[in-house]
Amino acid sequence: MLVADSLTLRYALHELPPGRLPFKRWRWELWHGQRLEGAGWRLSQHDASRAVQRHGARVGQRLLGVTGAPPPAPRDLEPFRPGATVHVRGGGVFFALVPLHLEEPGLS
Repeated sequence: MLVADSLTLRYALHELPPGRLPFKRWRWELWHGQRLEGAGWRLSQHDASRAVQRHGARVGQRLLGVTGAPPPAPRDLEPFRPGATVHVRGGGVFFALVPLHLEEPGLS
């Protein structure tokens, strides 16, 4: 497993306001510096937190040049609450997920 102490990805995870769809949705975003690496939505907070971890593993593999290792399965990832810093090990990489604060200059 490749460990990169300096690999930190930022995330945003929040519930979407009610809209045309009759169910709750959670939006997730994954950032590396000022670059949006991925975004999407899921039906539950747990699924959204797992999605951001799984996509983070794919981004980490690409950034670190890891090939051949599949990303972690969603059932292997522990869900987390928005605002928490999470250390993810999976897909052949180890990285940190840090919450994105939109009030930081240059990131909004």
